[in-house]
Amino acid sequence: MHHQAHRPAPRPHSTVRSPLGELEQAFLALAHDVEPLTLPAHLVCDDPDRAAWPVDRVRTHLAHPSTRPELREQTWREVVRRARELGEPWDVVAVAMTVPVLRRMLARLARPAHLERAEVEQEALAAVATTLHTVDRGVERVDRELFSAADRAVHRLVYAAHRRALRETGQAAAQLDHLCSAPQEECGELADELTVLARAVQTGVVDVAEARLIARTRLDGEPMQRLAAEHGVSVRQLYRHRSAAEQHLAAHLQHRLQAQ
Repeated sequence: MHHQAHRPAPRPHSTVRSPLGELEQAFLALAHDVEPLTLPAHLVCDDPDRAAWPVDRVRTHLAHPSTRPELREQTWREVVRRARELGEPWDVVAVAMTVPVLRRMLARLARPAHLERAEVEQEALAAVATTLHTVDRGVERVDRELFSAADRAVHRLVYAAHRRALRETGQAAAQLDHLCSAPQEECGELADELTVLARAVQTGVVDVAEARLIARTRLDGEPMQRLAAEHGVSVRQLYRHRSAAEQHLAAHLQHRLQAQ
């Protein structure tokens, strides 16, 4: 039976597009439609309370520690089979089944500051969607193949972003991007200029653009004229912007020293 899903309107307060969020909305719409999209409950549960469960309940049960590996495996195989043989909306369901794991995976990813989260999410979803149609359905742990494909894709994207930053903005700014995206405990003590800038970004003293401006001009030695042309502002305006950021940074460091 064909299911017409009524997708909820985007939330008005959300200004940043999230491919994972959009997919999740489409998935939940399928699960809570007038005629919910369902799967046989016995696929994922030994003693189900009814013959069929909405797909979101199946996904929740997949992640439950009590679900036997054999049930998890047969559920994934059926989801992949339907995605391949039946197409829409099962291809949406199959990719959406990976969303909880993808969220955890991307939360741990050290993403460069200039690489948009939406781009990373889209790369992960594209890798899953592609692998759905190429993975050997006889392989053990089909789900692991999907997650591994997403993991490889996002790490390639991050690596390429780091390489691009090295080419375009120099070593210092690229390293700054890495430090800004790393957990604070990985930055160590305030040992050098880049770590100082990264900590300042993480604590909100300066923003990423201000920190990169300081890194590129003070540490990499790029001329202000080049950056002014790049950002479409006057050199004088850029100097004022950098001066204000450095004043905030100096005041923050002075406060830290007094507190020690």
